[in-house]
Amino acid sequence: MFAVEVRDHIMIAHSLPRPVFGPAQGMHGATFVVDAAFFTRDVDANGLAVDIGAATSVLREVLAPLNYQNLDDLPVFAGRVTTTEVIAKHVFDQLAAAVAGGRLGEGSHRICRLKVTLHESHAARGWYEADL
Repeated sequence: MFAVEVRDHIMIAHSLPRPVFGPAQGMHGATFVVDAAFFTRDVDANGLAVDIGAATSVLREVLAPLNYQNLDDLPVFAGRVTTTEVIAKHVFDQLAAAVAGGRLGEGSHRICRLKVTLHESHAARGWYEADL
């Protein structure tokens, strides 16, 4: 399996309003480093699994609506607790739609798996990963 992984980041605010989250129940900010890995079973005639430029652009586009936002106010997260895992799945779904729409160029059809990792800090991260 081949993979290309690209990175960006988002700065968000949110609350996690359940007792299990302790002090994170209140409004707080977070900066997530976001890695998106695109997997293929082969490479094209140019030796590419996925065009890194296209992957970088698509990840940036997917993250833009979340950056500098209070996730508690976004309709897409209404009624949901915006844990790292939930945000990772949201980003995954948006990237999967971009892949299905051919937005990663000619190699889009070869992408068979995605992995989206959100790094909360140097010591903690969460991800969502699945076949397409």
